[in-house]
Amino acid sequence: MLNMTRRSMLTTSLAAGVLASAPTANAQTPRRGGQLRIGIKGANSSDSWDSRTQSDSFMVNICHGAAFDCLTEFKANGELAGELAESWEASADAKVWRFKLRRGVRFHNGKPFGADDVLASLQMHLEEGAKSAAKPIISPIVEMKKLGQHEVELHLEASNADFPYLLSDYHIVMYPAGMIDEAIANGIGTGPYRAVSLDPGVRAVLKRVDDHYMADSGGYFDDIEALAINDDAARTNALITGQVDIINRIDLKTIPLVQANPSIKILSIGSNQHYTFPMLVAQPPFDDVNVRKALKFACDRQEMVDKILLGYGTVGNDSPIGPANQFLARDIPQTRYDPDRAKYHLRQAGLDSLKVELSVSDGAFPGAVDAGQLYQNSAKAAGITIDLIQEPADGYWSNVWQKKPWCASYWSGRATEDWMWASAYENGVPWNDTGWDNARFQALIHDGRAELDATKRRAIYREMQLLISQEGGTVIPMFANYVDAHSTKVAHGADVGNIWLLDNSRVCKRWWRA
Repeated sequence: MLNMTRRSMLTTSLAAGVLASAPTANAQTPRRGGQLRIGIKGANSSDSWDSRTQSDSFMVNICHGAAFDCLTEFKANGELAGELAESWEASADAKVWRFKLRRGVRFHNGKPFGADDVLASLQMHLEEGAKSAAKPIISPIVEMKKLGQHEVELHLEASNADFPYLLSDYHIVMYPAGMIDEAIANGIGTGPYRAVSLDPGVRAVLKRVDDHYMADSGGYFDDIEALAINDDAARTNALITGQVDIINRIDLKTIPLVQANPSIKILSIGSNQHYTFPMLVAQPPFDDVNVRKALKFACDRQEMVDKILLGYGTVGNDSPIGPANQFLARDIPQTRYDPDRAKYHLRQAGLDSLKVELSVSDGAFPGAVDAGQLYQNSAKAAGITIDLIQEPADGYWSNVWQKKPWCASYWSGRATEDWMWASAYENGVPWNDTGWDNARFQALIHDGRAELDATKRRAIYREMQLLISQEGGTVIPMFANYVDAHSTKVAHGADVGNIWLLDNSRVCKRWWRA
């Protein structure tokens, strides 16, 4: 076995390097006590403790970010570290991975954590009928072995140097073997906070576990109250009036007003989060690559960054690989707003004009309705009529996304390129929201995953980014900063994570009462 410590993984693996975190002036010495009240946009009436189906901010923050743990995690400074895994090592071809587990860990019901729980927690993603977004990560495991009470060995069907990174996915939290249904029903994890109550789409209450293994390094609050506040104005007002201490996804238009309050701080973190307009490419007219190209050239990306993000972001180029990824291909030609080129591609599709429907909702991303209107206006010059269908925010992800032919969406992005492909672009994965099937692209996914030479892997990922930018079914006009806000009554470390919003969705574990 080739030993790969947590530190050496960062320098010798071919996954992303350390992602740039955001240094701040808010750093203080952590202290225990007090309550954290957090107002979160991204709650749904279907929310549950089943991490396999979680898809938005509310449950991600209180599940893997509070009540449960993963095997690995991204620290605030961007380093990959062990959470319930103490260390790991890989075979020379990165097909076999051995994980040593943290000792002395107990679930909230008193059951000791060990190898059986890891194997059961991984296997549950492969159960018949399981609708798990992490299935693409787990299904390549062809054999799972228990080597002892605190050691497991996982055999992959193909080389994957990114594998320890993937196990930090918020869908892959650890449950107690033989008690998984009970754990899902009651929120029984190994995290520093135990679940007291969960009212889906409304509120969750958690209480600190006093004898937790993380006692000296996190889980500082006495209790957590998470409020589902999907309305932007209500969420901002809750922060200003002191009803909550932290909010996510602040309405960018309110930032000048909020900044005028000396007791509130704005956190703006550059990230791989991107706002998108995916098309179901099996449905006409989106099955024609020239129609897709026409729609891409009909989008004024800079206008969206200026007017929707108010400058808190960067222009996208229809590839999900963002500024925090190691192998971002910055030399790929930028698709710019060009009505004449859009008209050219319409003619190549045999069309003089085009009329399409676009489903939008601010439940997809903040400002999605306004972004749709900007898109509608810019497309007119290309002879493209976009009829906007304003969908309700509640139920958007279950009723519109992946069901309507063209809609608004967003992605938090992923820390490594292959993780992004495996989440949303590989054939057959649950969250592939376009169904784009390019044989060359699919072959390159596997080539890149198995390639251990960084130079060759960079070339593979450049070709993939070029293919998806020019032929794929997703318009990605912008990468959005994570912009959250918090009261000066709470504090955090010198770095703030940029992989997920709200400090990698770990504010409950990492922050404290100031």
